[in-house]
Amino acid sequence: MSGSASPPTTVTVPDDLAGQRLDRVLASLLTDLSRSKIQRLISADRVVVDEAPATKASLRVEGGQQITVSLPDETPVEKPRPQFLDLDIVHEDDDLVVVNKPAGLVVHRGAGQHEATLVNGLLHRYGETLSRRGGDERPGIVHRLDKGTSGLMAVARNDAAHAALADQFAERTVEKEYNAVVYGCPREWSGEVDLAIGRDRADRTKISPNTDRPRQAFTRWELAEDLGGFALLRVWPKTGRTHQVRAHLAAIHHPCVGDLKYVGAQWKSVPDGRLRKAIRGFGRPALHARRLRLDHPLDGARLEFVAPLPADLEELLGTLRRARDESC
Repeated sequence: MSGSASPPTTVTVPDDLAGQRLDRVLASLLTDLSRSKIQRLISADRVVVDEAPATKASLRVEGGQQITVSLPDETPVEKPRPQFLDLDIVHEDDDLVVVNKPAGLVVHRGAGQHEATLVNGLLHRYGETLSRRGGDERPGIVHRLDKGTSGLMAVARNDAAHAALADQFAERTVEKEYNAVVYGCPREWSGEVDLAIGRDRADRTKISPNTDRPRQAFTRWELAEDLGGFALLRVWPKTGRTHQVRAHLAAIHHPCVGDLKYVGAQWKSVPDGRLRKAIRGFGRPALHARRLRLDHPLDGARLEFVAPLPADLEELLGTLRRARDESC
């Protein structure tokens, strides 16, 4: 069944984007649309430039041109369904759940991922006793972790708890501590990254300082262990921007091992063959949300939860330590 059609959206090409590709210009002006979706809309004859249908995404536009985008009718999406998942529940009561999310588990469904999400598992375990304040698509979800990041997440069991937790995140009283295994060892024992970030102009799937919509972001870090060409860091993001820790560590030239989006194939430069193979085979950002401190949403008691490093990170650290010790 089709829902109501969205009205066409018309934008004017600003002079500073003149000469750029049509798909890039639209991605900059219509930030809720991904570049790939824009390209599909162009292929489906849903993009018009000065009353002429656009024939290709690479069309170079001129300042002042009018671009009209017509989105297809929205089709109602089925609500997420309960699905058994073997969740690692660290804490649960009538108001609050804290779960230790494994790497590889998506928090809620999105493009290409409709089953086996954290939300599916939460619905199976808690049913209707989850907050709907964030919408039926994300019951209980107050904040999120990237698919490749492991560690602690807070979940709200009811709308009042959701509101209280959301206020804590907004007021930045929730303390989140991450462990990160990064390329290179910082010269200092600690540092701060005060760098505004947003959707990257060239790659809309990345977050970086190269953005048209910068948002304040602040991260503090400390060196936990020198791993000889690598390091284990403790990281505390004060703000909670998308990909903040990954983007900030990349910005100070210490990106997470395994983070292909922000570092690419840097493993190729590792001289030790065994170490190079181990790093190449580490299939996710080496990032773990280890500690979470917050106030209970009902009685206000300060709570602290800790999740030990998962087996894949422990194995990576063991490999790095052996390589370090053998080179001494």
